[in-house]
Amino acid sequence: MKFIDIVKIHVKAGDGGNGCVSFRREKYVPRGGPNGGNGGDGGDVIIEGDEGKSTLLDITFKSIYKAKRGEHGKGKDQHGKKGDDIVIKVPVGTIIKDLETDEIIADITEHKQRVVVAKGGKGGRGNMMFVSPTHRAPMYAEEGKPGEEKILLLELKLIADVGIIGYPNAGKSTFISVVSAAKPKIADYPFTTMSPNLGVVKGAYGESFVLADMPGLIEGAHAGAGLGTQFLRHIERTKMLLHFVDSSYNEESMVTRYKKIRKELEKYSKDLTDKKEIVVATKIDSKNENDLFQFREYVKNLGIDKNYFEISSVTKNGVKQLLLRIEEELKKINEEG
Repeated sequence: MKFIDIVKIHVKAGDGGNGCVSFRREKYVPRGGPNGGNGGDGGDVIIEGDEGKSTLLDITFKSIYKAKRGEHGKGKDQHGKKGDDIVIKVPVGTIIKDLETDEIIADITEHKQRVVVAKGGKGGRGNMMFVSPTHRAPMYAEEGKPGEEKILLLELKLIADVGIIGYPNAGKSTFISVVSAAKPKIADYPFTTMSPNLGVVKGAYGESFVLADMPGLIEGAHAGAGLGTQFLRHIERTKMLLHFVDSSYNEESMVTRYKKIRKELEKYSKDLTDKKEIVVATKIDSKNENDLFQFREYVKNLGIDKNYFEISSVTKNGVKQLLLRIEEELKKINEEG
């Protein structure tokens, strides 16, 4: 399940340092001589692939990236230090484009892959570099060259970390609109979500993760009912599942609806039922108390009550605790590889 996350950034490599005009002036050196050092090269702007990142969210907080300029040359044959590079870490799968030319500069496909997207300017030569048999005391030096400057477009084809599943109108779209900047269509009719909605969430521990609000599943989905198997394929590619069960629904018990969705996952692929799952009772601000009580007992008997949460996206009750658990589980999954 791939989505496009797009960020525009302005990058400026460091300018080269200027060369120095200087002469030796020791008392016992009769003729002296030029000793102005060269300026240092400017720092590069580098983009590096990082498999620990899954979104471009962090980069959106800063639109301009500047590397350091090189130090100017000094007297006594001292060359300037090269300017510090700046490294921008992006998820693997990021495509880098020059916005002005629409040229693809690079496609980051591997962890630790590095690409110089803006080259630092060359440092200017000091006057010691211009000495010749006919010109022993040059009075000039070069200025440093300017570093490259570009507007880049970063495009990321995302694979969601977490897939939110459940019946239509289980509260998936409302939840994703509350915890992220996504603005999915929300209404009280089946299949409000016609395609997966993507939400990027900034975690409490600093790392961001991607939620995908899946279209509601119904009985027979594994055989193409409703929106069919195309979204079951999407779900298959997520790292873990949030299973939403509406606690305000009356026509069919929460236990029955939970079992039916699990059955659809099992019929489609055992890989889906083996995924880490967090079970979430939604809409507890308007819950059916008896139904919710029976569901609590059911998940307790299944032994999954440690990964069971009750939330209201409207009042935000329980939402923070759920996000913390999602982040903790994702960290475990990523560490296990």
